[in-house]
Amino acid sequence: MVQVTEDMRALVEDTELPRRLKEEVYSTLEDRDSVTLEQVDEIARAVESKYVDTRVDPLDPVGTVSAQSIGEPGTQMTMNTFHYAGVAEIDVTQGLPRLIELVDARKEPDTPMMTIHLEDEYAEERERAHEVVWQIESTKILQLGDVSTNVADMLVQVDLNEDTLEERWPTADSLESVVQDIAGTIQDKLGVEVQTPAPTVVQFGPEEPSYRDLLQLVEELRDIVFKGIEEITRVVIRKEETERGEEFVLYTEGSALGDVLGLEGVDASRTTCNNIHEIHRQLGIEAAREAIINETMDTLAEQGLDEVNIRHLMLVADIMTNRGTIESIGRHGISGNKDSVLARAAFEVTVNHLLDAAIHGEVDDLNGVTENVIVGKPIKLGTGDVDLRMTARGEGGAEEAD
Repeated sequence: MVQVTEDMRALVEDTELPRRLKEEVYSTLEDRDSVTLEQVDEIARAVESKYVDTRVDPLDPVGTVSAQSIGEPGTQMTMNTFHYAGVAEIDVTQGLPRLIELVDARKEPDTPMMTIHLEDEYAEERERAHEVVWQIESTKILQLGDVSTNVADMLVQVDLNEDTLEERWPTADSLESVVQDIAGTIQDKLGVEVQTPAPTVVQFGPEEPSYRDLLQLVEELRDIVFKGIEEITRVVIRKEETERGEEFVLYTEGSALGDVLGLEGVDASRTTCNNIHEIHRQLGIEAAREAIINETMDTLAEQGLDEVNIRHLMLVADIMTNRGTIESIGRHGISGNKDSVLARAAFEVTVNHLLDAAIHGEVDDLNGVTENVIVGKPIKLGTGDVDLRMTARGEGGAEEAD
């Protein structure tokens, strides 16, 4: 191991490298057995030269290159929905439909889901992990027992399963208190008088004898959530290897990030969902940008298209979020909000854009690529945006380039 001296650090600090690359150079030097100041200078200059070569040239059409880099692999993607990460019970939209969902900035994904990481003993012990599961998964009456109707007495009877109650309310004081809570919930939600003729039996009926009202009560009863979060219909628990070792991770059908982050046992720093708008509401626009990058990268990698450089995806995410909200890439978002009339018209609903612009007297400054192609002018990219003038200077009228 080499001790990186102040002189070595000064040589590296003197380069144009960003902080992250400088730290990588330091750690690489420390791993070496022996290194001289001359070698450090040579390494630092070589890394700087490589870094400068990889930077985008001025006036390079990065948007067009990014569109090509993402669009071409997109033609190879499947149109199917796959099981998520080996979890056979949960289906998640993948492939091209998922990519379209992301760039269209859909308000709700077709298959919302969450990946919930746990902390401390909740991540290590299955019983403690299940405590979090029952706080999250919505518990409805059909999961707690059997529902039957007594037409003669005009009663709805619920026979609760004692084992299920003990499993889903592990921290409850007694079985009786759980049954009373369930009875109280039914009474509040349905506005009926509830009786408990036996320890695990709940009965109620309509105020006036009516077969229709009796069936209506049964239907409404099935929709009541007695425990958990209404939006999350199912939770799958898996033990898997993470950066913190082997631990339990929860996967959900349905998403409610704000409600889950506040629960005891949930690691809020690693828990995420596939709804970028929900992440924006709960964690802000920077988190939404990161989510767009990660989701698009994961979608491409799932299809074996991970050779797409992440910088192209970062550019797309930047464009979608740079105004502080999430905008779609389409006529209702970025393409439809361009300053240029001709650029908007070239994308979709051509006549509408031209007619509106004419009515409002809009002027097109012809600054972008699309509008210059339409009118036949050189586009302002690369050499097309460089003005070269020749002027006569000095004695004898020698010509020099500006």
